[in-house]
Amino acid sequence: MLAVFPIALTFPVDALQVKVSPSTPHLGDTLSVVINLVNPTSSSNVKVASGENTYPAFEIAPNLYRAFIPTTPLEKPGTRSIQVKGDGKVENLSVLVRDRDFPVQRINLPPGKAGVDATEYELKRVAAFKALQTPQKYWSGPFIKPNAGPITTIYGVRRYYNGKFAKDYYHRGIDYAGAAGSPVVAPAAGRVALVGRVSQGFRIHGNVVGIDHGQGVTSIFMHLSRINVKVGDLVQPGELIGAVGSTGAATGPHLHWGLYVNGKSVDPVPWRYQEFR
Repeated sequence: MLAVFPIALTFPVDALQVKVSPSTPHLGDTLSVVINLVNPTSSSNVKVASGENTYPAFEIAPNLYRAFIPTTPLEKPGTRSIQVKGDGKVENLSVLVRDRDFPVQRINLPPGKAGVDATEYELKRVAAFKALQTPQKYWSGPFIKPNAGPITTIYGVRRYYNGKFAKDYYHRGIDYAGAAGSPVVAPAAGRVALVGRVSQGFRIHGNVVGIDHGQGVTSIFMHLSRINVKVGDLVQPGELIGAVGSTGAATGPHLHWGLYVNGKSVDPVPWRYQEFR
């Protein structure tokens, strides 16, 4: 009779330690990839890749790095392959991103706002803002509500505009039904990196403020009636940045808050109820 002995699996003490959260992500979630370099021997040069995209990894503590991978409603659910490189080592892992039901909404824009296109100037300014990947991390802890009004439209809603389906569109943020003129505050610390006005050609966004929270995380606030900040201002959570309005492509007074991670719109709700390091 053969004796059976348990097998002890051992791993190199200097292997990469990688943790991905949340543990059960859905489309629209932000994947946080935390990498611990155990006994680093040289320059870290940490890199995180998924599919054809590479995401910046920032040092959040000694030998501890974090990268964000955004997911959106336009992507397919399923297994995502993530490759992490650091200190001459490679770690490959897979994460199952689950499907999520996104409702469909029908919007009828009033005369004068139906079929309005964004200006080239508007698009360039907003695109440059969303592409920011400032090394400094400004935010700390969960985000707060930017307006006290109730939420009327959640993230990820698909839409028909005046009876025509908006292909490749999803609602890139959350709408708050705050009263006209009600305060809009910063949900987290950051630097004001975008201020745009209807008078400058912001036809769709209306009067808009964008806050750079650092490390690829940005917030945009649209349709404002008033702007209380200027580019370069450093703001703290709860600091007044403007007031609710109906400028741009809006059917009535409300605040649109969009949260972007590495250039893609993610669901802001998880950022309000958990801390992303």
